[in-house]
Formats: sequence, structure tokens, C-alpha cells
Amino acid sequence: MKTRRPRLPQLLATLLLLGPPAVLAAPPEGNAGVPPAVTVLKAAHLFDAVSGTLLDHGVVIVSGKVIQAVGAGLPVPEHARVIDLGDATLLPGFIDAHVHLDSTSSDNWYQDFYDGIMRFPAERALYGAQYARLTLEAGFTTVRDVGSTDYVSLGLRNAIRAGAIPGPRMLVSNYAIGATAGHADQDPYPPQRIAPAGPLQGVCNGADECRAAVRYQIKFGADVIKFMPSGGVLSLSDPVDIPELTQEEMNAIVSEAHLWKRKVAAHCHGDRAAKMAIAAGVDSIEHGSFLQDDTLREMKSRHVFLVPTIFAGVWVGAKADTFPPPIASKARAASAQIQQMFQHAVRIGVPVALGTDAAVEPHGLNAREFALMVKNGMTPAQALLAGTANGAELLGVADQAGTLQPGKSADVVAVPGNVLADIEATAHPLLVMKEGTIYLGGR
Repeated sequence: MKTRRPRLPQLLATLLLLGPPAVLAAPPEGNAGVPPAVTVLKAAHLFDAVSGTLLDHGVVIVSGKVIQAVGAGLPVPEHARVIDLGDATLLPGFIDAHVHLDSTSSDNWYQDFYDGIMRFPAERALYGAQYARLTLEAGFTTVRDVGSTDYVSLGLRNAIRAGAIPGPRMLVSNYAIGATAGHADQDPYPPQRIAPAGPLQGVCNGADECRAAVRYQIKFGADVIKFMPSGGVLSLSDPVDIPELTQEEMNAIVSEAHLWKRKVAAHCHGDRAAKMAIAAGVDSIEHGSFLQDDTLREMKSRHVFLVPTIFAGVWVGAKADTFPPPIASKARAASAQIQQMFQHAVRIGVPVALGTDAAVEPHGLNAREFALMVKNGMTPAQALLAGTANGAELLGVADQAGTLQPGKSADVVAVPGNVLADIEATAHPLLVMKEGTIYLGGR
């Protein structure tokens, strides 16, 4: 006869009667009332992400995990630890609105394809922890992870929140959502060997299945919903620029996500798919390689953010000859258009948040996007706002990140010299602080 396992409510009731275990006991009374440590960061310059201007003689006073005061030439509190960075610029921690921390690419597409199949989730999570650390040390204290499998990025988010591993603050989408044979679906493996994916893995057909796919991602902890209105570059079976979902399916995805108070990121290279996604009410268009001016003007009118991932476009264009032919042709086409599209977006005044698509290119190089945005029409101040305050607004974390203001999380980056005179300094951080803890420099 088998022993029956107690039901979960019975277990919880028993645990409550037994009382909390010793490890959950309150800290000793002697720690009560001890003020948090105060750290003062000083530098020749400070970037104000509220006004987009540079202050001289910058000072940021950090108390515990939060910013206590910010300004020019502020007095130093007694007994504070002072870190004087000299000829440098203090900035808010950078924000990347488009990463994939569960994977990365190399110069060998076929090896990457093999690794994607053969690596166990636990192995990928260990690599992901390394990618998270590299991203944080590059100055990016907040990221939005817009698509992973096996809940690897969800696990990274939770481990970082718990303090088990270093990494940026993460908002995750879990599986990206899309149609059968679309960019969110698996590559065309022989169906006898690989089970087809369904709504649990983000693959849906028809409005009802699309709503179910959204609910599954939220059930398992998604902070944001990512879906695929158009085809992608690094997938084998779908054209890059055509719609892959109907208007009804897009409407269902966006309305369901918004009902659950989740923002929606739409992967769109193609213009027609972007128009449909904007009509459905998305919060951001990712990539946007082939967007036309009328679509960009509609984004400006509706305050839909563009997350351009210029770096990824440049990267795949340079490596197009290493890809299988179906991917190589798409890589060349998207790479040829994305910078021109971005120049038009800047002139029109579309709201922009920095995103890199890190994993397409190696993790830790995220700051190169700043220089590419400046190369293609933004001022250095505009580019910095895209990677700080604008990103915080898009991600819904403006109450805690994106600007250096009292009461916000102590996420601070220092880069050499005057950053408005040399935007490439963003790629060489001298100090990275997240929530009051220094992860790079300053020791």
C-alpha cells in the first residue's frame, strides 16, 4: 500500500503550528537603529538625466541602498566614505531595454545552433550568470530580458533579486509569443524528433490561444509580454518583414497583457506588421528595421517607444557571410536599413529607449549602442537619456531608476572625462554601483 503524501494546505497548516524555523528569526536587537553606511561619490561632472545637462563638481551621496542627495559641490557628511573619481562623469545606471541573458552567439552559427539544442537548462543558467555579471560591470544596472526558454532568465532574475549572484535588475518576458512557423517558434526540426511547441511555450494560433499564451507567461512570473508581429533575422523559416499574426491575434495579446497590467514589446522589422501592432496598442516596437515615416509619425503621436537595437543590426550585417543562406540574406537586408530608419526616427522625434539585443552580439558590449545612436543623428545627451530616463519610463521603473534623485535606488555609473564630449567613454566605466553596492571600481 502506498503512503499518501499530505496535501499542500495540510503541510502549510502544520508548519504554521510548529512556528517559524530558527533561520527566520528576527535579527538581534543590537542592530536596531544603526544608520546605514554613507558613501559619497565625487567627480568633475554629473549628468542630470532630468534636464539632459551636465553639472560641474558633481556629488552623489548614498545612504544604504538609496540616494540621499545629488548636486554640485555638496558638503560631505561626517564619517562618510568618500570616493573621488577626479576627471570623470557620474551618471544614472544605464538601462538596456532589449537583452537575452540566457544565451549568446559566436562566430560559428552552427556551433551556436548545436549548443542551443544540447545545453541543459542548468548549464545555460550558469552561462547566464556570467552574462549577467558582464552586463552589470558594463554599467547596465537594469535590463529588460525579452525572450528566453526553459525559464532560465526568470531564474536569473530571482537569483539576482535574492542576492545570490551579481547582475542587473531584470524584467523578464519568459517565452516570446508568436505564431506557428514564426520567429517565436522553433526552427524547422524534424517533427518526429522535436515535439511541437504550444501556448505554454508562447506559440499560438487564433485569438483564444494567444490570450492563453499571455496568461501562461504571466502565471510563471513574466514582468512584460514580448510578441512577434513580424519575422526575424536569425531564424530559418520565416521572412523577416511580413506580418506573422492577424490583427485579431495581436489585439488579443495586447489587450490581455494590459488587463494584467503588463507592458507589451513588439518585435517588428516589417512596416506593415508594426502598423498592426501599433493599432493593437503596444508600448514599444523592437528593431524597426523597415519602418516608414508615416509609421514613425504614428509612434510619436501615440508615444510608442522605438527600441532600435542598432548594434545588433550592425553586428549581423558584418557577419552575414557566416550564416546559412536563408539567414544571410535577411541579415544583409535588415542591416542595410536599420541605421537609415533610425535617422528618420530621430528627425521625426519618436521616443527612443536604448536596446542592444545582447546575445546577438556578445554580452558586456552594450554601451556601444550609445555611440551608434550619436553616429546616426542623436546628440550625446539624447543618447544618454535613451539609456537612462527613457528606458526607465518604458520599463515602468522610473520611480526607482533612470535618474540620480533623492530617494531613488543608488544605481550610479562613472565614466572617464566629460561624457558629452566623448560618448564612447560610456564603454569604459570606472565605477558601477547598484543599490548602493559597488561592483566595479571604487575599492
